[in-house]
Amino acid sequence: MKSLIDILDMTTGELDELIAVAEDIIANPEKYAEACHGLKLASLFFEPSTRTRMSFEAAMYELGGNVISVTGAGTSSAAKGESVADTAKTVSCYTDIIAIRHPKEGAAYVTAQNATIPVINAGDGGHCHPTQTLADLLTIWREKGRLTNLTIGVCGDLKFGRTVHSLINAMSRYEGNRFVLISPEELKVPSYVKKDVLQQKGIPYVQTTDLESVMPELDILYMTRVQRERFFNEEDYLRLKDSYILTTDKLKTAKPDLSILHPLPRVNEISVAVDDDPRACYFKQVLNGKYMRMALILKLLREAGKIR
Repeated sequence: MKSLIDILDMTTGELDELIAVAEDIIANPEKYAEACHGLKLASLFFEPSTRTRMSFEAAMYELGGNVISVTGAGTSSAAKGESVADTAKTVSCYTDIIAIRHPKEGAAYVTAQNATIPVINAGDGGHCHPTQTLADLLTIWREKGRLTNLTIGVCGDLKFGRTVHSLINAMSRYEGNRFVLISPEELKVPSYVKKDVLQQKGIPYVQTTDLESVMPELDILYMTRVQRERFFNEEDYLRLKDSYILTTDKLKTAKPDLSILHPLPRVNEISVAVDDDPRACYFKQVLNGKYMRMALILKLLREAGKIR
């Protein structure tokens, strides 16, 4: 039985297949309206979420299925000390597929090891967020018409940003891509990501603290917020939170076909004035996330023998 815990669990062929299915869902929604009739998604969100949780739930409903939700550890038996493993075994008795978000790295892996149904990692601490990356890939594909030969700037919190780690893992597998890593010194991409992904695969990359100096060369600009919930020290968070704020002025030197992405929520790292720029793609990203999660749910349920 297959689950999705890390974006590397899927081959590039499987990623391309999901994009093709998502495109078909967009073009022919009625074809999929009853695809998951009679099946249930367990939506286990032990950490706050708006887009990811609602996206999974909307995806399952639009496939004709149903959803059983847990939102917040305080509303579940986790508050009584139940282990992640026992929760996985219990939820497997009631539902057909699990989407789990958890503040601890590795919680989704433990869930998959103990569940008897497919498990989707909806974000585990600062580790990774594979379905956000699926949304990112579909957005890049729809905006650029390719996933290759791109200069991708990632900006902001690159240390704790699980969406950044997953995106680098995914896009490093497509030919000709180059990364520009833009962050304060304290929030640089972890050394293991550079060593095990970029350097090991010979992927070209540069590191800088200056967004404006590299703006003209970017095909993709992936903005991220500095995440208060990942900091141990409020003073450090306040010092770094406004390191990068994207404004219309800073976009004057950008390519006309630049695509601006952001996993959201934003705080103030993208000025609302940028929303009117045709290069702003972050709300398209939100919608694309639903379509890719629909495609993923179909794939995993089919492989589990739950649907044909």
